[in-house]
Amino acid sequence: MPVQRLNHAVLYVRDVERSFAFYRDVLGFRAKVEIPGRAVFLQAEGSTNDHDLGLFAIGADAGPSQAGRGTVGLYHLAWEVDTLAELARIRGALLEAGALVGASDHATTKALYAADPDGIEFEVSWLLPADLITPEVSAQGATTRPLDLDREIERYGAQTRGGVGVSVPA
Repeated sequence: MPVQRLNHAVLYVRDVERSFAFYRDVLGFRAKVEIPGRAVFLQAEGSTNDHDLGLFAIGADAGPSQAGRGTVGLYHLAWEVDTLAELARIRGALLEAGALVGASDHATTKALYAADPDGIEFEVSWLLPADLITPEVSAQGATTRPLDLDREIERYGAQTRGGVGVSVPA
């Protein structure tokens, strides 16, 4: 079974309305189907998928996830954006929401790390197009550096389409 891509993810959250507001206001997701107080199925801004994210309420008494700290489990989801300009816009929204927890330069990937209202971590990233991945850049991939997004915009351009030939067909 050759997997082509992740179709959607489903998260258990304490308060579905609060989490929906976060994903809508900060990341631009829109509701496709709502079951008030219980669940919402969201579609990403540039997606034509039926839904990209499902949120299911389990109540305010739910404890924090121990995944990676005391139990096995998912560390984070990663969403890809088309341009560094979009990554910069999302950085501003994450900062305003107090959700940004890190920003890393993985050479071929420029990544923001954040946490939603329940502390569920996620990544938003821009991937270097294949034609810009030189042997020198590949060699740097083993090191993670702090992300200087303004410098990366100067280097690659704010509107350069990311992931072409990597995650997006050339």
